[in-house]
Amino acid sequence: MELNIIISGGGTGGHIFPAISIANAIKELHPEAKILFVGAEGRMEMHRVPDAGYEIIGLPIAGFDRKHLWKNFGVLLKLVRSQWKARSIIKKFRPQVAVGVGGYASGPTLKTAGMMGIPTLIQEQNSYAGVTNKLLAQKAKKICVAYEGMEKFFPADKIILTGNPVRQALLAQTVSKEEARKHFNLQPDLKTVLVLGGSLGARTINQALMGDLSMIRDNEDVQFIWQTGKIYLEQVLQAVEKETGARGPIPNLYVSDFIQNMTEAYTAADLVVSRAGAGSISEFCLLHKPVILVPSPNVAEDHQTKNALALVNKQAAIYIKDIEAEEKLVPEAITTVIDQEMLESLSQHIAKLALPDSATIIAKEVIKLAQQ
Repeated sequence: MELNIIISGGGTGGHIFPAISIANAIKELHPEAKILFVGAEGRMEMHRVPDAGYEIIGLPIAGFDRKHLWKNFGVLLKLVRSQWKARSIIKKFRPQVAVGVGGYASGPTLKTAGMMGIPTLIQEQNSYAGVTNKLLAQKAKKICVAYEGMEKFFPADKIILTGNPVRQALLAQTVSKEEARKHFNLQPDLKTVLVLGGSLGARTINQALMGDLSMIRDNEDVQFIWQTGKIYLEQVLQAVEKETGARGPIPNLYVSDFIQNMTEAYTAADLVVSRAGAGSISEFCLLHKPVILVPSPNVAEDHQTKNALALVNKQAAIYIKDIEAEEKLVPEAITTVIDQEMLESLSQHIAKLALPDSATIIAKEVIKLAQQ
């Protein structure tokens, strides 16, 4: 039987990594399946998806400007053009099912697929459903979610609690904690904090560390691996240079704009500092990693705060507001990482929230829909 599947969405790593994981899981179950991605022109997925070995077509879609509504005329035109293009892609590719993972492109693609009688499945990564997915849910056959209590957004009979697919390589740990730390030129036996700001960086988290470099240096029992994101690297290196110029090198600090080998970074870390994106949280759950979450305030419907509180309410994470991070983040990270009892408690509680094999479970649902 022919198996043609469209996967649509993207915009950020949090949407793209799950989409690729689902595609890989479908291919494992059905190697003959043909998978076509539909993304947004000019967005991250247009090069990340081909890097993973899949074909992608871009739609001329853009997000709504919620602050300047008068600017949205051009956006509406792009939306209409995207729906026409999605229709033409679907007619030519003839999928048996369309999957939406969130992001600009999934709206017109899944709406058009639904109108053309093609069954759709949506994957909602967050604990607070996005506008696009709430609209698409009316026609969707199945809705895969990562948090309990999503009945307040979606019809209960369509919901499947699957968890978020994560980058499979992260789970294949092959090095010891000590070896992983040596990889970052750090001491093999010191407590280690991994600071992440997503693939682009997080301004407040970076500013908090830049403001407390002398505190980091003076705490000789703790060391830091700091992923700054591309945008902030130069600024961070200047701050580090200023500190080292005054007092010499900071031996307990490793700085990089992007960490290629996240498996080693996670292995090296006793504690992680991160934004509260749904994909990252799913990784922390599966890896049982103690975490301090600093939700980004610059996201739709403040969904990162809701993601963070879903963990905090189960004693599975520490939460620091973005507005308080510059003052509290570094002291809190140092206090937490040297408190073994606290680390163990956070690890045990976050482990209970892990939902393994998400990609395979979702892939099976996709195939089931295609075969109906």
